[in-house]
Amino acid sequence: MTDTAAAIARTALTVALADGRRLRAERLIPARSPKAGAPVLVFLHEALGSIRQWRDFPDALVAASGLPALVYERPGHGGSDPLTLPRGKDYLHMEAERILPQVLDAAGIDRPLPVGHSDGGSIALLYAAAFPDRTAAAITEAAHVFVEDVTVAGVRQAMDIYRDTDLPQRLAKYHGANTDTLYRAWAETWTSPGFRDWNIEDCLPRIRCPLLVIQGQDDEYATLRQVDAICAGAGGPATPLAIPACAHEPHRQQRAAVLAAMTDFIGQVV
Repeated sequence: MTDTAAAIARTALTVALADGRRLRAERLIPARSPKAGAPVLVFLHEALGSIRQWRDFPDALVAASGLPALVYERPGHGGSDPLTLPRGKDYLHMEAERILPQVLDAAGIDRPLPVGHSDGGSIALLYAAAFPDRTAAAITEAAHVFVEDVTVAGVRQAMDIYRDTDLPQRLAKYHGANTDTLYRAWAETWTSPGFRDWNIEDCLPRIRCPLLVIQGQDDEYATLRQVDAICAGAGGPATPLAIPACAHEPHRQQRAAVLAAMTDFIGQVV
């Protein structure tokens, strides 16, 4: 554990959804008290992510920004209750518009600032579009708003890696018995012919809060057309940030630059 992580107080939280499923979550409290009315950072993980897979990046951003945070695991991830397959084409809308509001209400969060990676970035955008009066600002990393050829190719390559390497065992360290179902849900959804026309650009004009839109220039799952579309379509101010020498995981692959950019953005909008 880093000195930064050690300075952040963590408390466990279990969120009970209306359908009976239970999600694992953690609160992160900074050493200094935030100013009254400050938003809460809400970390939204990637398609195969979990609380532990963020490592100590949430702690570092909490320490740098002075804002409290919530990190949680969506259904089927980590220690949360399993997914039910098949998953619908609208699964990201369901996460943003039905599940995330329940999580926020359970945690007593009135004014979130979502920080979303990959699928989590798309969820952050959809949430900001559905609840424009509630969202303080949003940060996305490697968010998708439509499916590209490179997206499908990247997922198919990842499927080969899952089949031919020890990736299932490595993911099982985080997801346990959820691992295979979770992987199938991700891979089968994004390579399905019926998902090829998935597109959320029509939601972007409803976003009124400030956005920081981050993507690695070498992202194996998308081109910078995603960033261009988000910034052009958003109804509020949007700041693009393309990170050189970086693929799909900016907060891991270029941690210092991403942490500095997020901290600066938060300081400007909060």
